[in-house]
Amino acid sequence: MALHRLFQLSSVLRSSVSLTLRRNIGLSAVVFNRAKDLDPIQKLFLDKIRAYKTKSRASGGVVDGDASYDKNVSDEIFKLQRLYGGGDLDNFPVLKFTDPTHDEVAK
Repeated sequence: MALHRLFQLSSVLRSSVSLTLRRNIGLSAVVFNRAKDLDPIQKLFLDKIRAYKTKSRASGGVVDGDASYDKNVSDEIFKLQRLYGGGDLDNFPVLKFTDPTHDEVAK
């Protein structure tokens, strides 16, 4: 009986030690990855994304969009409104579903 309890205790101890080691190894891997320098290609990619983000916030919309871009967008919106019968294309349409009425038929 004592041997059986010892094996159960060792099993619990083994699983808790295994869990602790996995968590510590996972945490240390994240810390070491952040500590090392980025790959030059990754750094260039992140720099471009950050530059685009600042340009996008500064312009308030599309980056490097000029008058021809705005004209093309308005033309496309006009085509879509003409094709689909007008309406507001900026908002999702409100869909209303009604339950059908079923009448009993006498035999």
